[in-house]
Amino acid sequence: MKKICIIPARMNSSRFPGKPLADALGIPVVIHVAKRCGLSKNIDLVAVATCDVEIAEVCAKFGIQAIMTGDHHERCTDRVSEAVSKLKEPVKEEDLILMVQGDEILVTPKMLDDVILDYQMNNFPVTNLLSRIYNESDHGDPNVVKVVSSPDQRALYFSRSPIPSTYRDKNAVSYQQTGVIGFSASFLNKFSTLAQTPLEKIESVDMLRVLEHGLPLRVIYTETETVAVDVPYDLERARQVLSKDELVKEYA
Repeated sequence: MKKICIIPARMNSSRFPGKPLADALGIPVVIHVAKRCGLSKNIDLVAVATCDVEIAEVCAKFGIQAIMTGDHHERCTDRVSEAVSKLKEPVKEEDLILMVQGDEILVTPKMLDDVILDYQMNNFPVTNLLSRIYNESDHGDPNVVKVVSSPDQRALYFSRSPIPSTYRDKNAVSYQQTGVIGFSASFLNKFSTLAQTPLEKIESVDMLRVLEHGLPLRVIYTETETVAVDVPYDLERARQVLSKDELVKEYA
């Protein structure tokens, strides 16, 4: 089974235009993501999927493979699906495609390894990594996608609103969706053919398409705090963490 990591990235982000190439300690955001993913010894290939020549050129400078895609994709999963179809070596149905968002700047190799191990043990067609929310303001931030799940680790709902409610329990633990999602190659291909769904459009969360079509979606958890760079403020938070992060020394 091959493990292929595809990182979707585009310059035209509505909330933070140009963020893939925004500077963080002298390294562009998307390069941090790719280099950190490449630290996993379980990954066979790391590539950036993009419709922007600027991103592809920067990737080349840092020795990272870039796969050019169309500029029509509304969802990152669709961009990843196209990128996979353009790989030189065709994937098998059981191969694992790890989609890591191009703004998931604090991703660690352990996060990827955890998804890989869970896939090998449980054989779920799609698995989303969740990280614990420690910053109270993140719970109410619509840029942070919250997730509630069942005791057997199946996703129940994704929302930009604060879930679960802290009305009765102020200390309720909450988790956010990270941009680290593992798909079997066959499921990713199926997902790209599914029609978009009402809640997916309302929340602007593509994983709701899985739930609304009645398909199982497994979640696993990390207690490590993550910061996805959705808006410029997030980049400053990430810079502060990166300045003390030992992993940076392995690729910077």
